[in-house]
Amino acid sequence: MEVSTDAEVIRASLDDPRAFAAVYDRHAGVVFRFLVRRVGRDTADELLGDTFRIAFERRATFLLDRPNARPWLYGIATNLVARHRRHEARRLAATLRLASARAAEETAAGGAVDDAAVDRADAADRWRGAARGLAALPGGERDALLLYAWEELSYEEVAEALEIPVGTVRSRLNRARRRLREPAGPGGEQPDDTPPAVRSRIAP
Repeated sequence: MEVSTDAEVIRASLDDPRAFAAVYDRHAGVVFRFLVRRVGRDTADELLGDTFRIAFERRATFLLDRPNARPWLYGIATNLVARHRRHEARRLAATLRLASARAAEETAAGGAVDDAAVDRADAADRWRGAARGLAALPGGERDALLLYAWEELSYEEVAEALEIPVGTVRSRLNRARRRLREPAGPGGEQPDDTPPAVRSRIAP
């Protein structure tokens, strides 16, 4: 059985609004995951509904030469997140607190300070630094970085989601990379605290 593209589903929904439910079924899960990472579960529930409500209301503006609606949906979701930057900062802070607390609990439970305990403490420190770095990025750079690194969109798809040129995507990623790896301290060097998923996608 041939599966319709998102563009075909959206075209059909212009005459039969019920058809748009297929877009939700296909993409709600990944969009929700994205929102949870950005603003936490409670706010993500609200923003997921808003994302698909706005998408439905604007479906006539979707460019039907693009078969996949996911970048378009990410763009709507990212715009909504921009209104909740404080929630996003709190979410990143909560992530680092949770990582640190778990490392401390596991170290305490283990008694002696063995190699595994040291590794856990080091990992917590890395995530603490990474969360601070991500939270400190300008909004546009953070949006581009997380769509590219966490959601694994291509440069072209990030450009589509954020409605900016591909060259601007490259510039924002380059600036984000430099900020996350900016030397600190008198020695001018520091460990790369960037999470592995992010590091593997932005490494030059």
